[in-house]
Amino acid sequence: MYRQVLDPLAGSLYWSALLAALPLLTLFVLLGLFRVRAQVAALAALVLALLLAVAVWGMPAGQALSGAVEGGFYGLFPVLWILVNALWIYRMTEITGWFAVLRRSFRTVSTDQRVQGILIAFCFGALIEALAGFGAPVAITAVMLVAVGIAPLKAATVALVANTAPVAFGSMAVPLTTLAGVTGLPLDDLGAMAGRQTPLIAAFVPLVLVFLLDGRRGVRETWPVAVVAGVSFGVAQFAAANYISVEVTDIVAGVVALAAVLGFLRVWTPAMVTVGGGIDAYGGGGVGESSDSGESGKGGALMAFAPYLVIVALFALTQLGPVKDWLAAHGVIEFGWPGLDVQTAAGQQAGAVTFKLEHLKAAGTILLLAGLLTMALYRLAPGPAVRAYGATLHQLRWTVVTVTSVLALAWVMNLSGQTATLGTALAQTGAAFAFFSPIVGWLGVAVTGSDTSSNSLFGVLQVTAAHETGLDPVLLAAANSTGGVLGKMLSPQNLAVAAASIGMAGSESVIFRKVLGWSLGLLAGFALIVYLQSTPVLDWMTV
Repeated sequence: MYRQVLDPLAGSLYWSALLAALPLLTLFVLLGLFRVRAQVAALAALVLALLLAVAVWGMPAGQALSGAVEGGFYGLFPVLWILVNALWIYRMTEITGWFAVLRRSFRTVSTDQRVQGILIAFCFGALIEALAGFGAPVAITAVMLVAVGIAPLKAATVALVANTAPVAFGSMAVPLTTLAGVTGLPLDDLGAMAGRQTPLIAAFVPLVLVFLLDGRRGVRETWPVAVVAGVSFGVAQFAAANYISVEVTDIVAGVVALAAVLGFLRVWTPAMVTVGGGIDAYGGGGVGESSDSGESGKGGALMAFAPYLVIVALFALTQLGPVKDWLAAHGVIEFGWPGLDVQTAAGQQAGAVTFKLEHLKAAGTILLLAGLLTMALYRLAPGPAVRAYGATLHQLRWTVVTVTSVLALAWVMNLSGQTATLGTALAQTGAAFAFFSPIVGWLGVAVTGSDTSSNSLFGVLQVTAAHETGLDPVLLAAANSTGGVLGKMLSPQNLAVAAASIGMAGSESVIFRKVLGWSLGLLAGFALIVYLQSTPVLDWMTV
């Protein structure tokens, strides 16, 4: 049995924390400064984490390697299982010509790419996050943004930044449900507190998106629709989390924001419109218009949207009482991971010792079913569909290496105690920990790529720090989840998903540099807000 140690380096928590940060610093420096390919950077960081786990933290080599294998398997299932099937659906719509119709359909709503970015990445992406999560919103919306003519790297960046505000309530509020489970705090209180924090992020995200798409000119010309999208989403998120249901918060917010934007566009249009990278007078022909082709691509918009409507319908179906209960009973296999016997520093069994294989209820399995239904709807023969699946796997060959390596890194750091050392060191800052609380959550998501995993990892630490410093445990626990959403855009796992979705695997370092500043800037502002919520200045906002 291995029991985690928080201060293995000369009995010093702070020196140990600096050492624990080395794998992450290696990963981000290689990506951002030296522009090393993501798979190489991830493998280098993994090797370093393994060496530290064995040589400094004293973890048995066999257990460290077993933990790495478990993390790599998690990268394959569910993460890559989602990505492969999501991109397969896209590839089928492309080869049948229906994606060309989808592109035209978005242009009938608005020919302005900045508006399309808000509709697709922010509003529609929130609905997918509400039901699926685990990278599916980034994978799907990035492809859709490219389809309407947005440059691939820009599309990936926009999809990543947009996937922030809904994450805390994603997958029917699984991150917060998990947080309530590990901390013992009431789910309704955690949801209500998160619902008083994430709307502050949501209000600004659409403005950031139009800036990413068209700079200051984009903000100047389209700020009214960006404000409508952000404020309507934020208000609906607050109302649903506090007065309706935590689980359906993102569904309510996504639908309200989509309806508000569509309604607003009936009475307002930007004076100038960006189309395919150029600017035309509203209603003009546009630069970069592509010809739509495909025998099947001459039908109505409903058929073009059909795969995505099927996806939403299937995920909604899995949340119905009887179906959800059946999947919970038959769709999950739990087993102890071979070769692991790890306890936390507090003497509790580490969560990762038990692996949960959701073979039927996994988002990727539901996307596979959606793909089969798409085949039937589009009358696509098995031969072309299988070849499309094979082409998707070929496209993702390096992404598989990246994602499995990053998740192996996360598991090694978590199981050895390196991540807990980092979080505990930050928790020693006393009353100022209210400022660092969302940073701990951000760190957890940056490492694992999952707000749920971050809450599992640091939820108890947040509550313990709150009791030691006299701060509100509900405030700090919620801040772990809401601060974590800002780390999602630069998690190597999600960077790999975004790069693969736009067909540019290997461009993760470029995307990383584009989102790094936004992630850190939004985090700094949000950390200040959480700190003020712990003081008389904004304590009226707390539950």
